Amino acid sequence: MIIKISGRKTVKIKNIIFDYNGTIAIDGQLIEGVAKSINELSSDFDFHVITADTFGSVNNELKDVNCTLIIVPEENQDLIKLEHLIKLGKETTLCVGNGRNDKLILKESVIGITVIQDEGTSTDTLMASDIICKSIMDVFEFLKKPDRLKATLRN
Repeated sequence: MIIKISGRKTVKIKNIIFDYNGTIAIDGQLIEGVAKSINELSSDFDFHVITADTFGSVNNELKDVNCTLIIVPEENQDLIKLEHLIKLGKETTLCVGNGRNDKLILKESVIGITVIQDEGTSTDTLMASDIICKSIMDVFEFLKKPDRLKATLRN
């Protein structure tokens, strides 16, 4: 996806990094519509889910979803997520999260989106993001209708 945003450089999005709990899942359970949306958009984007798998359910929840799953240890999650972003290319990666361990990837990615759902969001993460959404499904609408991104981010 290539988006020309007034007052900002042209953005090319190739990769999407999602946090798991609080972002695409609540209490370890995938939010309804997420699997379908990822699978529908997987021919346009490479999806990556990075999680510590707090509830031990991520493998089962994502078994039929077209994404790369990375399970990280409890320590240094923010740095591990940032390392993965840099490896993918932060200039072509959109990141979505809600927790304190997502702050760095939201700040460093080409577009960082915070979602405020049932688990809330970290204030630091909120301040590091480009966009705030009330639902993960709103993020999928941005990906399906890129003019929404343009309208939100233009100067």
